[in-house]
Amino acid sequence: MHSRSYALSEAQIQAFETEPVLNSNTRPAAQHDSYGTLRRDMLNSYQRAYRVVAEIPFGRVATYGQVAALSGLGRRARLVGYALHHSPGHLTLPWHRVINAQGRISFPPNSEAYGRQRALLEAEGVVFVRDRVDLACYRWHPLPAFPDLD
Repeated sequence: MHSRSYALSEAQIQAFETEPVLNSNTRPAAQHDSYGTLRRDMLNSYQRAYRVVAEIPFGRVATYGQVAALSGLGRRARLVGYALHHSPGHLTLPWHRVINAQGRISFPPNSEAYGRQRALLEAEGVVFVRDRVDLACYRWHPLPAFPDLD
């Protein structure tokens, strides 16, 4: 019924990894070289965050810090926010499933983006109480990866 998969296909990953380096004046300065071009190492960090976000299942949420940790980015929660903000249009990521550590949506409460994210989460059965999601109930807990036994 709700089987839409957000997992990135190998073609999407390959396309993202080989597309030209992006240029924008809206990204944080620390992520650019002297010409304003997004650094390749930052793109790699973004790709790692996208892969984790793509795995968050329907009806579950993850925090920015949780995505950072699962991506191998340590405590770089803001980097995850930057990555989601600058995600390429051809990636269909479930961005709405990423919220802050207090269980709140990070957009301003009266903004259009806040309403859109909340509506998407509520459509997946996520319940808000006083503008918060109960992380004990809705947080995604991915299964640990086990090494191949072959």
